[in-house]
Amino acid sequence: MKIFSLLLFIFLFLKSSLCANEKANSEYRKYSQTCMGTKFNLLIDEQNILLSNNAAQSAFKEAHRLDKILSDYNSNSELSILSQNSGSPDSFSVSDDLFYVLACSQELAVETEGAFDITIGPLSRLWRIARFKKVLPTNEKRSNAQERMGYQNLKLDYGRKEALLLKSGMVLDLGGIAKGYAADRMFTILMEQNVTRFLIDAGGDILLGNPPRGKAGWKISIGGKKHPDLPNLVLANVAIATSGDLEQSITFSGNTYSHLINPKTGIGLTTMAQVTVIAPNATQADSLASASLVLGSKEGIPFLEKKPGVRAFFLEQKDNETVLQKTKE
Repeated sequence: MKIFSLLLFIFLFLKSSLCANEKANSEYRKYSQTCMGTKFNLLIDEQNILLSNNAAQSAFKEAHRLDKILSDYNSNSELSILSQNSGSPDSFSVSDDLFYVLACSQELAVETEGAFDITIGPLSRLWRIARFKKVLPTNEKRSNAQERMGYQNLKLDYGRKEALLLKSGMVLDLGGIAKGYAADRMFTILMEQNVTRFLIDAGGDILLGNPPRGKAGWKISIGGKKHPDLPNLVLANVAIATSGDLEQSITFSGNTYSHLINPKTGIGLTTMAQVTVIAPNATQADSLASASLVLGSKEGIPFLEKKPGVRAFFLEQKDNETVLQKTKE
């Protein structure tokens, strides 16, 4: 559920299809495919054309494989089938990929006391309809959706790698973590094929390999809401993700509600804020950005400062002024 909030200087002219015939004198080889309902871009600094093309094909193949597992839009995905079995007394055996993402999500849910909650599916679907119809969900509908939520109602058996959804009608939504995990898996595939200098853009979640030849790192500009003190970054071997409530919103009775929902209140965020998180991997960056936006800067900054290797930039609208806050260096 991320906005496309990272603008990359080097990505301004990306082609829109997987490119197998990039000009030999191009600085980087550029690839792009649609996956998980968004655009995945891949930039590779590699002189060997065949090696680059094969590695890119393998990386995108992995992303599409994961989409069939983690999507809540595809009724035949493994995630959707798990949700369809909600309320059953029997645990559901899941794949290693799905179990890992569920486990990471539950760990973060506990740490944030529900600010990050993948059982938010009933509310997510309700607010999708609201944005389409431009009508605010009623209190009754929100209450009904919240009754079918709660991370405490998702039980995991770590030994058997099984999941159990205790309440009937529960729907899991991995929109705040799935693209990050897909980027991490693409990273692994590329490294296994000895392609080490690359940039992955999974719908705005960025994961960086080694720096391009002759450079200190990849130049990244934080997009979305602007602030003069937001830095231009030069990074390598880290992930960066931005979450914000500045897009995909609905305005009703003078109030603007984000597509990003507070699981505790059942209401779209109204803070007009965004947070950018830099973390060791994309699964972490993606999920921490989502969680931190719900927590807000007051709780989010101290929470993130406890995470090794994590930095963050918060932008919040306060009294017609955009205020920048960040974690300690």
